[in-house]
Amino acid sequence: MRILIVALMAALAAQGQSVVRSTADRLPRKVIVGSVMLHHGHLSRDLKTRLEELGRKVDEVAAQSQKKYGRNPDVVVLPETIVSRVEPLPYAGAVETAFAALARKYHSYVVVPMMLKEDRTKANAAILVDRAGKMVGIYRKVQLAVVTNSDSLEDGATPGKSVPVFETDFGKLGIQICFDMEFDYGWRELQRQGADLVVWPSDSPQTGMPAARARRYGYYIVSSTPRNNVAVFEPTGKITAQNREPESVLVEEIDLSYAILPWSEPLRNGAAMKEKYGDKVGFRYYEDEDHGIFWSNDPTKSIGAMVREMGLAEAVPELERIKKLYGAAGVPEYQ
Repeated sequence: MRILIVALMAALAAQGQSVVRSTADRLPRKVIVGSVMLHHGHLSRDLKTRLEELGRKVDEVAAQSQKKYGRNPDVVVLPETIVSRVEPLPYAGAVETAFAALARKYHSYVVVPMMLKEDRTKANAAILVDRAGKMVGIYRKVQLAVVTNSDSLEDGATPGKSVPVFETDFGKLGIQICFDMEFDYGWRELQRQGADLVVWPSDSPQTGMPAARARRYGYYIVSSTPRNNVAVFEPTGKITAQNREPESVLVEEIDLSYAILPWSEPLRNGAAMKEKYGDKVGFRYYEDEDHGIFWSNDPTKSIGAMVREMGLAEAVPELERIKKLYGAAGVPEYQ
């Protein structure tokens, strides 16, 4: 009989974890994410020169991706307001031309964060450009930063009114920006809309909250910051890749079709899956957390199919099954 660590399940319940949709039954979706750590003060004030400098950073991401994986990145994310921080700019013109060319050059999605000028208003925004260089859409930061003892929302910026999810050829992508991290609304809304991956351009390099968000809402998060670190956060709540200064570019392949498995005796910390499927399965198992994330390297078979063949169960569905048992047993919270 399968033996599960109930303490793990209780911990998830204590966090108030939402029931997240499983992606385990989808075929593998390998996605290379690229992120940049770069401070505004290290860029030229001249727009033309600044765009060239940012272009060279994207070049570095692509070069590292080619060296590491033999292909270009699928998405590149830059830090908050890195294109224009003080003076809002329209996306049309030089900015659009520069990033459209980079997206086409590397056949990559690019996230372009900037203080965006829109008619009589400005927004702290991140623009998603597709592989053909066309704008997919714009996320306007909802939770704008407020300086202590001030009532000004980021020097007069207008807060966004929605949290869209963007359709890409690899899955659903969401965007949050810096201070959005402190509030549940956007992260919960992205989960509701089925986001697979959330990029987080930020002025803050924090890691504790992004890790908690990734675990609670069940998607990958990729940060891009001006200092300290850039990181990729797993749906397990672990940091799966991170670079610190003086390194300024991070490139990592993730799979958006995955299963999170709790400890069980038959799993043997992942060894049983490896014995059965060999290189057709990949995983990271965390003994300190009593769970791991697993994915398929077989383009014809999902990780969900492998899990079922092994007689195992994913963490969140198993938690829901256990809640029903609690309800039947008369535990008040689950009735």
